Amino acid sequence: MKILFVGPSLPDAATHIGPDIILRPPARQGDVMRAIADGATAIGLIDGLFENVAPIWHKEILFALSKGIPVLGAASMGALRAAECAPFGMIGIGEIFAQYADGRRVDDSDVALLHGPPEMNYAAVSVPMVNVEATLACAAKLAVLHPDVTHQLLASARSIFYKERTWRKIATTAGLEWDEVALALKAAATDQKRLDALALVQALSTTEMMQSAEKHWKFNGTPLWRRLYGNPS
Repeated sequence: MKILFVGPSLPDAATHIGPDIILRPPARQGDVMRAIADGATAIGLIDGLFENVAPIWHKEILFALSKGIPVLGAASMGALRAAECAPFGMIGIGEIFAQYADGRRVDDSDVALLHGPPEMNYAAVSVPMVNVEATLACAAKLAVLHPDVTHQLLASARSIFYKERTWRKIATTAGLEWDEVALALKAAATDQKRLDALALVQALSTTEMMQSAEKHWKFNGTPLWRRLYGNPS
């Protein structure tokens, strides 16, 4: 049984998975341990909760890896945890993971966005910085925006809190008329989080073909871990 934690990065995930993958909502602390207890043979982490609840714990990912269970991460919280846990065997997927892993990107909030609840299909209210940069890079490649305008938009986006960051606000904060850039941004629109999430779904579908990496480390239970889950075995 493969378990995939996903939400706003790929709201239509159900239409992209096979019958061997079970969807669960964005992960919080303890959810990977519950997945292991339920018999997960592979785990995909795309979206995770934070701010108002404890985020997914690195320790539970390491525990899954110590059991030989592949854990894949991409797009959002999954990309962050994969960059942090890759030395222990977590598998990172996609461009966003690669940027965190090699140090081109360091701010965790670059993947964050404000969105609606599951009942509203996680409708996006703001735009994450990773998608801003991917869209502006595409605009540069297509030559649909003057380089100076691209730099203005990028600086503006960086100055806005992630919950308030919309394309219209980015443009107006940069001193631009929305109508001046709207068409160009639409032509270059790139949802990098979605692209990476789809790549993870594809990889998770073929985990049977993955070879378990040889481990050169041992899982150690801390006093807190032992109080919660007992001695690791």
